[in-house]
Amino acid sequence: MMSDTFTEAEIERYSRHIMLPEIGGVGQARLRRTRVLVIGAGGLGSPLLLYLAAGGVGTIGIVDDDSVDLSNLQRQIAHSTGRLGQAKTGSAAEAARAINPLVSIVEHRQRLTASEAEELIGGYDLVCDGSDNFATRYLVADACLAARRTLISAAVSRFEGQITTFKPHLDERGPCYRCLYPEAPSDAALSACEAEGVLGAVTGVMGSLQATEAVKEILGIGESLSGRLLLWDALSCRFRVIRLPRDPDCPGCGQRGSSH
Repeated sequence: MMSDTFTEAEIERYSRHIMLPEIGGVGQARLRRTRVLVIGAGGLGSPLLLYLAAGGVGTIGIVDDDSVDLSNLQRQIAHSTGRLGQAKTGSAAEAARAINPLVSIVEHRQRLTASEAEELIGGYDLVCDGSDNFATRYLVADACLAARRTLISAAVSRFEGQITTFKPHLDERGPCYRCLYPEAPSDAALSACEAEGVLGAVTGVMGSLQATEAVKEILGIGESLSGRLLLWDALSCRFRVIRLPRDPDCPGCGQRGSSH
């Protein structure tokens, strides 16, 4: 079992966390013991995993089967021109370790399948989905529901972003992903980024919000986004929060539903 004591170098590294009453040494030790799975090492996953690593989350898993492409670099800040053609998991791991060599980075260079998603997700404490297609989002959401893991889900398109937290296993009023989107649209495999474009910095904002919500969920501080959907319009610089109740007839978590 990992010790809750810190070296002098660790205390200095995490000092701005430790001085926060809401975190302190106890909270920092909890971050170090936590395993977070990041789905996608792209526009959302890049700032997300870098902030998790910088913040001292002990184990970060990265799921992605793609390689770094020149068109990625406008927004996917974990990658660099020198790593073009490299596996995104390897490139992201290299970037995260450069920030904080004390954390463990686990590469899952694969495309998730229904047969293995639940087992993989069950090996982590919390999941952050930064994927860019509905097929993966539904697969991850259903697996999190079955494995009873909290899911922090974000999405972006053009100049807009959204984020919420799903944890119906902990919040009796909290919805699951299918309460919001019961069924996948017909173009489930289509990437909104490829179809419509996205302002690079928008992915940075939403990925950073995911990292913030992940820390909150790990430490049990602040107000969870469970049951609330945060929407951001970058062009007007306006945030809106709408209530997202559990659907009693949800095909996922409802009384007549299933975990698919």
